[in-house]
Amino acid sequence: MDQEHIARDGEGAGRRRFLAIATGAATAAGLGAVAGCASGDGGGADGQGGNPSAGTRPPSGKPSAAGPGAFDVTAENARPGHADWPVTKAGAARAIEGFADRVSVLPGESFGLHVSTTAPRFTVSAYRMGWYGGARARLVWRSEALPGVRQPEHTVDSGTRTVRTRWARTTTVDTKDWPEGCYLLRLDAQGGEGQRFVPLTVRSAATAGRTVVVNAVATWQAYNRWGGYGSYDGPSGGYASRSLAVTFDRPYDYDDGAGLFLVYEASLIALAERLGIPLAYTTTTDVAREKRLLEGAAAVLSLGHDEYWSPEQRAHITAARDAGTNIAVLGANCCFRRIRLEASELGPDRTLVCYKSSYDQDPGFKRGHPATVDFRSAPGADPESSLLGVIYDGYPVDAPYVVTNPGHWLFEGTGAKAGDRFEHLVGVEYDKVNTAFPTPRPIEILAHSPVVCEGRPSHQDTAYYTVQSGAGVFATGTMRWVEALDATGDGRSGSNHGLDARCGALTTRVTENLLRVFAAGPAGRTHPAQDNVKAVYGGS
Repeated sequence: MDQEHIARDGEGAGRRRFLAIATGAATAAGLGAVAGCASGDGGGADGQGGNPSAGTRPPSGKPSAAGPGAFDVTAENARPGHADWPVTKAGAARAIEGFADRVSVLPGESFGLHVSTTAPRFTVSAYRMGWYGGARARLVWRSEALPGVRQPEHTVDSGTRTVRTRWARTTTVDTKDWPEGCYLLRLDAQGGEGQRFVPLTVRSAATAGRTVVVNAVATWQAYNRWGGYGSYDGPSGGYASRSLAVTFDRPYDYDDGAGLFLVYEASLIALAERLGIPLAYTTTTDVAREKRLLEGAAAVLSLGHDEYWSPEQRAHITAARDAGTNIAVLGANCCFRRIRLEASELGPDRTLVCYKSSYDQDPGFKRGHPATVDFRSAPGADPESSLLGVIYDGYPVDAPYVVTNPGHWLFEGTGAKAGDRFEHLVGVEYDKVNTAFPTPRPIEILAHSPVVCEGRPSHQDTAYYTVQSGAGVFATGTMRWVEALDATGDGRSGSNHGLDARCGALTTRVTENLLRVFAAGPAGRTHPAQDNVKAVYGGS
C-alpha cells in the first residue's frame, strides 16, 4: 500500500470526529483521533396500513400552485408559519424512525414511508422549510393516526458492509397541493414516546430563470452511520471497516433524522426565501440524473457541505456554467469525492458507491466505470478547482476570516475594511486558490485568511471568477458560512463554534448581495472578475 493510501486509511475515525467538530456536537466520544490536515500542495493527492391522503390540512389558506414557472416564493412565505416544527421529544433511540423511498418527488407525486416504532400509533406532519416571518416552517399536511409496527432488524452485507433494512412500506403519502420546496416530515409516536424527522424534497420540474437550491443528499448519506456503518468507518471506528456503498433505504442517525439539512442548508434557504428571489429546488441525485434540468437556470447553489458528487452531476453543473448559469459554493470541501449512483431494492439511484482507496476492488470500476476516488486522484484525476476556482486544503482549523478586498461588490454594505477579522468563521474545513491545480482565470480573492492546520501554515481563500459565457462562480472557502448566517450574540458562550453577531451580519449581507446579483443573470457581464492572485500570493 502506498503512502497516499496509508494516509487515507487513517481517515475514518477522524472524519467522523470532523462531523462532530463541524456541527458543534456536544461529544465525539468513541470517534478516535483526528486523522490529520490534508495537504493541498502540488498536483495530486488523493406498508400497509393507513391513508395519509385522508389526513387533515392546516387552516393556512390554499396551497400555492406547484408547477413550472408558477411557484411564488414571496406569496408562499407570506402565509402563517408554524414555529412548533422542531423535534422536542426525541425519545429513546428506536422509539420511532423512518425514511422515504424517494429522495425527491415532483409536486403531486406520491412516495412511500417506511417507519419503525415501538408505539401503537403515530402521525406524520409535513413541514415545508422556509422563512415564514422567522418561524422557518409551515405545516402543509398532517396524517391521521397510523398503526405503528416495529420493523425487523437491519442486516449488513459481508462484502460492501452496506446496511440494509428491507422494511415494509408503512403508508403512501400523496403530495397533492404541496408547494415545491424542502420538507421535513416529523414522525410523532403516540403518547409522546418519541419524534424523528424524515427529509424530502418536492422538486421543481424546471429551473429556467430561477436560482436552484440543491440539497446535498449524497453527502448527507455518506456521513450517515445508522446501523453502525457509514462511508468513513464502521462499529470499530476504523477506516477499514467503512461501508463501500451506502443506501438511502435507512433513516438518518444525525440531528433527529434530518441528516445534515438543518446544520448546513436550512438557514440559507430561509434567507433566500426571505429575499423573495425566484427559487427552484432539487437534489444532487436529480442533477446527476437529468441532463437538461439546469437549462436556463439563473444560478445554482451548493450549500454548506456538498462533498460527494457523481461525474454526471459535475458535468451537468459545468455545462450550466458554460451556458451562463452562475454557481455559488457556500461551503468548503465541495465536489471532492467521486461517487457512482446505483439502484437499491426500492428504486434507482438509491445506493451511493464510493470505494475510495480500494477502488480497484470495485466491480463497477472493473466494468469500466470511473474510479470512485477523490476527483483529484488517479486514475482519471480531475481536480475540483477547474469548476470551483478554489481547492480543498485541509482540516481541522478554527481561524479568523480576514477580509482582503473590501471594495468588492460582494462586500457592499458590510462596512468591512481591509484586514478586518471575523473570529472562528474559518473552519472546520477550508479551501484556497492554488494555481498548482487547474484554476480558471481571471479569479479574484476577497478574503485571504492565515491558518495553521496541524502545524502546516496555509491560507483560506474566498474567491470569485468569471468565464466567457458570462457566468460568475463564487466560493466561500469555509464550511461555516451557512451556519454563521444565524450567528448572534458575542460568541462567548462557545456555542456554534463561538461565531458572533459580527459574523452573522457579514455573511448575511454578502450572501444577500450574491443572491440578488446571481438571480439577475450572468454575473460576469455586469461584475467581471479582476484577477488579483499575483497581488495576494506574489506569484503567477
